[in-house]
Amino acid sequence: MKGKIASRAAYFCGAIAVCGVLAGNFAAGQTSRVQAKRPTVSALMLSDIHFDPFHDPAKVRRLADAPVSVWEAILAEPASGDQSSAFAAVQHQCGARGVDTPFPLLRSSLNAAKRTAPDAKFIMVSGDLIAHGFGCRYAAVIPGRSQNEYAAFAAKTIEFVTTELRGTFPGVPVYVALGNNDSGCGDYRLDGGGAFLAAAARSVVAGLPKSTDQKEMLADFTAGGNYSVMMAAPMQNTRLIVLDDVFLSPKYATCGGGHDDEAAATQIAWLQKELSDARRYQQRVWVMGHIPPGVDIYSTFAKMRNVCANDKPEMFLASGKLEDVLVENADLVRLGIFAHTHMDELRLLGPEGNARGGEVAIKVVASISPVNGNSPSFTVARIDPAAATLTDYSVFSSSNGTGIDTSWSKEYGYGQTYHQAAFTPAALEKLIEEFRADPNAKMDVSRAYINDFFVGDRSSLIKPLWPQYVCALRHSTSKGFRDCICSASQ
Repeated sequence: MKGKIASRAAYFCGAIAVCGVLAGNFAAGQTSRVQAKRPTVSALMLSDIHFDPFHDPAKVRRLADAPVSVWEAILAEPASGDQSSAFAAVQHQCGARGVDTPFPLLRSSLNAAKRTAPDAKFIMVSGDLIAHGFGCRYAAVIPGRSQNEYAAFAAKTIEFVTTELRGTFPGVPVYVALGNNDSGCGDYRLDGGGAFLAAAARSVVAGLPKSTDQKEMLADFTAGGNYSVMMAAPMQNTRLIVLDDVFLSPKYATCGGGHDDEAAATQIAWLQKELSDARRYQQRVWVMGHIPPGVDIYSTFAKMRNVCANDKPEMFLASGKLEDVLVENADLVRLGIFAHTHMDELRLLGPEGNARGGEVAIKVVASISPVNGNSPSFTVARIDPAAATLTDYSVFSSSNGTGIDTSWSKEYGYGQTYHQAAFTPAALEKLIEEFRADPNAKMDVSRAYINDFFVGDRSSLIKPLWPQYVCALRHSTSKGFRDCICSASQ
């Protein structure tokens, strides 16, 4: 237990994501209150599902050779006699840090989400559908198969997860982004235009509104894991832009292990074109990806970076181009949805230094996977469809990480906890300013955030780093973050 707490503390000292500062003005506050009075609808937010088809290794060969249509029947069979020991061997061989999502937990999560949000109008899945260490697990359980067979199995796993989502919520649009693990050739590795993305495209596009130009969606997704779609009613005049932003990560490599700076440039150019089109047609915009922009505090502290001695903080993305584009188009972008940290977080992007633009509210969605010792969770949102505004959300978590004899309960609600009428830039400015003015985390709002960001944990292990964490919430650039934490420490 002591080792587990220590490892969790190390994780907390790092996997801390970001949001924004400043104080909201009266007019913006009035706008939030007006929006809150308009009719809202329910939506479901999921992230980092990390489904593990290798949890019962004896079933994997059958899964690999069977169509996805029979996967559920295979996975629902009683566990193999050696399941526990065989899975432990795979975990050991692959150096797993924890257990991802087995089939019972996937089903428990989706069933609980259906019970909690039976009237959800759409579902947002912000990446990482398949398990960590997928390639190692595949090679350990069914060795000797080709790279093409491995890529096909990874694609089938994505197809299975998206099929389960659609089956649980029939007729409901399911908007999916890929994450860094969602690859046919390894974590943070991907080739645009390949067979893996083509197969994943078919799985993702199958869940989009039927009114969309599916041919265009398939082409864009196959080329680079991206798509742009007008969200179905009741959302009004709202374009969703989805990015596979692994291409923007400093860890990104091609399937062959090479560098490809052109992939990131191509993605940013595509995003700018989609935003230009949205401006031309006077549309509101949501942007969804997996890896959030900003400072990676986990890696910054894990690598002992002394930022105030001119060490650069570790960043989630290789450059600030994504946040620059979002900030420059803040008058269009009503919400950004990301994940990756497995934590329940918020951030606020805004212009820093002499940059121009506005502010963008970012929601970082907590994971279903319990791999870091967290409780699996999902988020039920309330949306103002006329304004494309996230007005409120509640996080629901499980009693265990297995999905067996599991109960689900509400962790907290955003509006009730933080007393904000909506999840808008003005509201986040006000909230983060309260955090900033409370460096010792004595106020209720600070304690609530610390208590809830690692779902299911009550150890408050990020409290000693609270001022640094708050700086990362508002400052997504290296210089802005450094100026914030170094001035605060003086």
